[in-house]
Amino acid sequence: MQATTTSVTLSGLDAHLVRVEVDSTRGLPSFQLVGLPETVVRESRVRVRAALRLLDVDLMEWNITVNLAPAYLRKAGSAHDLAIAVGVLAALGRIDAASLSGTILLGELSLTGELRAVRGVLPALLGARSRGYDRAIVPLANGPEAAAIKGVDARIAGHLMDVVDQVTQRRDLPKASSVPAPQPPVPASCIDLAEVRGQHAARRALEIAAAGAHAMLMIGPPGAGKTMLARRLPTILPPLDDEESLSVTAIHSIAGSLQRDHGLMRLRPFRAPHHTLSAAALLGGGVPIRPGEMSLAHHGVLFLDELLEFRRHVLDGMRQPLEDGEITICRARSRATFPARPLVVAAVNPCPCGYHGGGPRHCRCSLNVIQRYQSRLSGPLIDRIDLHLRLPTVKVDDLTALRTGESSASVRERVIRARTMQKSRADRGETSSPYNAALTQADLDRVAPQDETSRRTLRCAVEQLGLSVRAYLKVWRVARTMADLEGIDAVKEAHFAEALHARALDHATSGNLLARTG
Repeated sequence: MQATTTSVTLSGLDAHLVRVEVDSTRGLPSFQLVGLPETVVRESRVRVRAALRLLDVDLMEWNITVNLAPAYLRKAGSAHDLAIAVGVLAALGRIDAASLSGTILLGELSLTGELRAVRGVLPALLGARSRGYDRAIVPLANGPEAAAIKGVDARIAGHLMDVVDQVTQRRDLPKASSVPAPQPPVPASCIDLAEVRGQHAARRALEIAAAGAHAMLMIGPPGAGKTMLARRLPTILPPLDDEESLSVTAIHSIAGSLQRDHGLMRLRPFRAPHHTLSAAALLGGGVPIRPGEMSLAHHGVLFLDELLEFRRHVLDGMRQPLEDGEITICRARSRATFPARPLVVAAVNPCPCGYHGGGPRHCRCSLNVIQRYQSRLSGPLIDRIDLHLRLPTVKVDDLTALRTGESSASVRERVIRARTMQKSRADRGETSSPYNAALTQADLDRVAPQDETSRRTLRCAVEQLGLSVRAYLKVWRVARTMADLEGIDAVKEAHFAEALHARALDHATSGNLLARTG
């Protein structure tokens, strides 16, 4: 007897339907699983056999063959357990699986038949919905995640017996229900930008970076406040909108880092990996391919502290994602594409001791040591960073002053207004992206035309500083963001001048890339 159920396998964020075909005949006991299953999928035979035994289904006199079609597609993960178990029950004549036609079955089985949470439910059901499937059964723990998908009747089950009861019409499975996502923290009850003393230029640059999603590099001696500023960047960013939330939640669902107690993520992710991470950890990799830190920080903040302590090949791997906003990982047996458009914020010391080029202490590093240290930061990577900022040592008067700076709430209001202007232009078809950092030259010609004075300023800067075409466009984009923060349509010469000043490394002298210049 034969039976068929449906599951889903993922290749990156791409969902592929899997037709689980089960054939049963009496004979020598065996349980064959074919269709390019990975190790975890092959091990489902053990879990399914044990779970069925507790339902008084003994497979000792049955020859079971399970085919996961299409056979050319490699299957990974434990989410196929439920579809295989239900298919076996139907092939043995214990249930009539006809009622499950058009239903996606996802879930990992324990040896006692309990359904455990699996990765990737959100992108799996999104892919299934696009192929006409509007019903699904998922583990209880994945309920909030599944409920976030409109147009899919998602039911939740805590045990294999619950699914059997649904098929035999003894009782209906409950619908998946969403849990309200936590609201953004109130600045008064957590870290706040008001705690930053001094560093007025840095606060301004942080606001510009948040408003236009511009990558930012901070250079300064130890204790200048680089890490403190970066960790307060999320407090001035707006919550994720619905489209961004779906994209971010799908990535974290695949990575297994999604909290099970609520559905869609509404807070922008903040990732701060240690400098010893590998290229695969930053960009993605593994078997099956999982997203890396750049994708996990999508639409959020990726903070790279002590940037020059990272291995150079790891840093250079960021070049293409910073430009394209996505990462494509190719392996001999698989290929996956993940979105990767984080707001990258990096912090560096000018030398190993941290005090080269001026500071409260004398630099102890030799010129060769400094040049070798700075060589880890390649020119092409610097060119892809919009804002370069030098942080001086904080003055004692600023530290002891009673007056605090502007709060995160006030700055966030301006950032939200600026981002709303950018999104409105994109909705009207004037630009190809809702973020100024990703605007093309054609977009800039339409929404940020240069007057004659601005053209002369930029022409002199290109000739004197040797700006590349990429750096020229980044100055233009940053100037557009500055105008948005002021709530005006016209980009003025003052905006271009400030944007040029914000690229400090383009003013650096040869051999002293990170040192202060006049």
